[in-house]
Amino acid sequence: MPAVSIILPAYNEAQVIGEVVDRIRAVAPDDGSWEILVVDDGSDDRTGDIAQRHGARVVRHPYNKGNGAAVKSGLRAAAAERICLLDADGQHDPRQIEMLLCRLETYDLVIGTRRRGAGGGVTRWFGNTMYNWLASYLSGRRIPDVTSGFRAARLAPMMEFMPLYPNGFSYPITSTLALIKAGYNVGFEPIEVSRRVGTSKIRILRDGARFLIIALRIVSLFSPLRVFLPVSGAMLALGAGYGIWNVMAYSKIANGAVLLCLSSLFVFLIGLVSEQIALMRFERRE
Repeated sequence: MPAVSIILPAYNEAQVIGEVVDRIRAVAPDDGSWEILVVDDGSDDRTGDIAQRHGARVVRHPYNKGNGAAVKSGLRAAAAERICLLDADGQHDPRQIEMLLCRLETYDLVIGTRRRGAGGGVTRWFGNTMYNWLASYLSGRRIPDVTSGFRAARLAPMMEFMPLYPNGFSYPITSTLALIKAGYNVGFEPIEVSRRVGTSKIRILRDGARFLIIALRIVSLFSPLRVFLPVSGAMLALGAGYGIWNVMAYSKIANGAVLLCLSSLFVFLIGLVSEQIALMRFERRE
């Protein structure tokens, strides 16, 4: 049985997948303890055939399901207890795999952190910065690179939350927030990346809205007060300010101010109950 499963979700990467597999094999131990697992996500070029010819084990999707679905198929097929995920487009350096795997002695998930502006233009950098800020706020911990696809992990914690992973491109933010909020050890390791071969399949505006919705959904599952408390506070402040202004201007309290204050109380109570339900979920899991 292999000690490490290297998982590469791939879609129409025939141009580079053979080279990527060869580069991984070049740095892999000679004892065969690494398996290279390419998940061909319904490619219409020859991605799967080329990967297999270069020595990778290939799992094939009959049609394109999405990056997250490919990752889930790779996790199910992995034969090792330690896994490493990296993109199949050639931007990640396989020589850094061992560096991430070594940190699994301490952490359950290690995320390769790209330097600012690496691997994309200004728009992509701005979008990733916003995702990092949002994920850091929602999780209560600084997350320098939540969207990085280069990461090593123990298989069991990744499998535990697999039903939450979407089939699209936002599995990194889902898995990161899920493991952090569940109390697993999540670490970050600086990496260098090259410019990818071909064009990116992620679109900032289209997929950005999905990332936001998924982040809010995950935190609602694990830490609801992070969402409900700011909303409740904003409604209370608005209601109180509106009420005070009406008292000073018209010597009466407006119905809208009362409604806002009462609504803020209801939102807070719903958040409190949701927080208790989340805690009970973890008690059952433990």
